[in-house]
Amino acid sequence: MSLHPLSDEETSDIRLQLNELRVEHRDLDLVITHLIENPPPDELLVRRLKKRKLVLKDRILILEQMLVPDIPA
Repeated sequence: MSLHPLSDEETSDIRLQLNELRVEHRDLDLVITHLIENPPPDELLVRRLKKRKLVLKDRILILEQMLVPDIPA
């Protein structure tokens, strides 16, 4: 994905970001579930939280790909 290998510091930073994003993603999942199961849910809030959760998931995937070394074809 990148043109140069990641330094140990860059790898560490990415892993830290990944951890923070995963925690936020999991927390949002819990909040969404709670809002849905305890009516009446605030539909607008649920949609916003789900959208944020998808953004986090996309960012997590990008960071995970950065940690995988390029393998020449």
